[in-house]
Amino acid sequence: MAKHSDKFDELTRLREESKLGGGEERIKKEHEKGRFTARERIDKLLDPESFVEIDEFVVHRETEFGLEDKKFLGDGVITGFGTISGRKVFIFSQDFTVFSGSLSEMYGEKMVKIMEFAMEAGVPVIGINSGAGARIHEGLKSLASA
Repeated sequence: MAKHSDKFDELTRLREESKLGGGEERIKKEHEKGRFTARERIDKLLDPESFVEIDEFVVHRETEFGLEDKKFLGDGVITGFGTISGRKVFIFSQDFTVFSGSLSEMYGEKMVKIMEFAMEAGVPVIGINSGAGARIHEGLKSLASA
């Protein structure tokens, strides 16, 4: 049976991995193009230390086209909530470092979930778009929740 410290260490490792999106090389390419990453955009918009991420460990379910071996935590969109000048907002930010920010089934479900939370709470939702459209590998599934 795993100790609590082992589980905590694994959770910490997964959170750090999720922050890398598509990886350090892709982050570097975005910076070289003068663009911020999805997380950097959220950090610049929201009040410091106010962002709470939701579903950072979600990955796509596609098994065709070699995608069973290409999974990135968060699946290309960062979702959560935070504050702007103390006012609560829900937010999603497309992550171009993961499959060029293309929409997948799970990615779409994450965005819809954030929009539903915002409607239930009666607060704004903000979408920061930087994506290449539908993830063609998934066909119509990528558009199911959009």
